[in-house]
Amino acid sequence: MAKQHDPLRPGFQPGKMVRDFRSKTVPRERTALSIWFWEIDRLLLALIFILIAIGLVAVAAASPVAAIDRSTAHVSVDPLVYFYRQLLWVALGVPVMLIISMLPKEQARRGAIMMAIIFFCTLLLVPLLGNSVNGAKRWIDLPGMRFQPAEFLKPTFVVAVAWLLSLRERDATLPVIPATGALTAAIALLLMRQPDFGQTVIFCACWGAMLVIAGASVRIIGLLAGGAVGLFVAVYLFYENGRQRINDFLGIGVNPDTGPNQTDLAYRTITNGGFTGVGPGGGQQKFRLPEAHTDYIFSVIGEEFGLIACIGIALVYLALVMRVLLRLLDEENSFIILASAGLAIQFGMQAIINMGVNAQIFPSKGMTLPFISYGGSSMLALCIGVGLLLAFTRRNPYLDSRPHTAKWSGR
Repeated sequence: MAKQHDPLRPGFQPGKMVRDFRSKTVPRERTALSIWFWEIDRLLLALIFILIAIGLVAVAAASPVAAIDRSTAHVSVDPLVYFYRQLLWVALGVPVMLIISMLPKEQARRGAIMMAIIFFCTLLLVPLLGNSVNGAKRWIDLPGMRFQPAEFLKPTFVVAVAWLLSLRERDATLPVIPATGALTAAIALLLMRQPDFGQTVIFCACWGAMLVIAGASVRIIGLLAGGAVGLFVAVYLFYENGRQRINDFLGIGVNPDTGPNQTDLAYRTITNGGFTGVGPGGGQQKFRLPEAHTDYIFSVIGEEFGLIACIGIALVYLALVMRVLLRLLDEENSFIILASAGLAIQFGMQAIINMGVNAQIFPSKGMTLPFISYGGSSMLALCIGVGLLLAFTRRNPYLDSRPHTAKWSGR
């Protein structure tokens, strides 16, 4: 018979027993970085890095087109200048994304709301301080940089609206739906003055989707659907730029002598490479595209890497959105559900619109492809939004594996 472990017998070492007990039952003390690594959604983070890597390759393929467009008889632009610049934006944006993802959820929420206020104020200043590019006044020039306030407002707007809508749980009488509607309407009016119909659609659609998730009544959803139809009619009747793009898309009043429009050129480019593409750097149709490195970069990918690559990119976006939504299935915090779902929907809608324009499904809207198109404002704003998304979807796997502990941890 084995001798029992007697604490009173000679040679007994209580300190050793405690150390052995701790090593088997209590996790070792971890640093803040290791805790973040175990709590972060690593699959979601990997999908983001995949898109960033694809974007660098795509910008390198499209950069010569933009360089030729901006070269003159006296000044020759480096063919890869936009690739080098995109590397810089990625080097700046990724640390911002990771730092934001390390914030506690409450701090991330408060910071996002503060940023929403700041960027809304800068959006108000665009008519006064903005710089007009291609007939639209959307950018504010600062010494050494230019940024687009609407891009930075998008993710922080979602978080602010999510916070307001989540207040209904505490007091159902709060007029949060009219308040968020008034905020959305104010932003839409400011954007239409620029004009920027594409961003207006994103803001309004995200607000409507979040109302559905928040459990708004069928009557309210019906009124919003009717208002959306009325908005599109009003755009066609009173918004000359929007009416022209819709007419071009539908082929109404198009003069065949003027040649193909932007969506036609994009469609011809994306289908020129077939399923496997003509190879990196071998595309020729891309040199006819306007803004090949931004709005129409998806067509460049289709020409040089094939439709299979385009389908793969679309699947990555789908996987990213579905990953977020599936992760929220057992979430109980209404703010986290609204904010995370809203950010994922906004991200997915922007990707769908850009890819749809390139595939001649939608009229031209001048919208970037998330993490793939060139652009400093776009890259930094997306990194802020994804950083918030990663912060809100962080979970402690130790607590999640113990339902009774997870239940009491939120009280």
